[in-house]
Amino acid sequence: MKTMEDTDWTMSDEWPGLIEQISQEIINSRHALGMTQKELSNLTGISQSDISRIENGNANPSAKTLMRLAKALNRHIRLTFESKPEEA
Repeated sequence: MKTMEDTDWTMSDEWPGLIEQISQEIINSRHALGMTQKELSNLTGISQSDISRIENGNANPSAKTLMRLAKALNRHIRLTFESKPEEA
């Protein structure tokens, strides 16, 4: 079995798309509830500036932070690991 050290994988390969998806999900969920960043901050205890950084893709939120956001937005988090197509 190959380890990550055995491959040329880097976090930058898929990270920007994942961060963008997380950011957009938070924004869409917050807007659907008619909620401001400040209101979300008050519900979660996460500073409004940190919420802004997350929504702008300038932060790497922890799983705990994402769970707090999801709860306040009345959402759940689903994570899947999918097979990656073989490169030619």
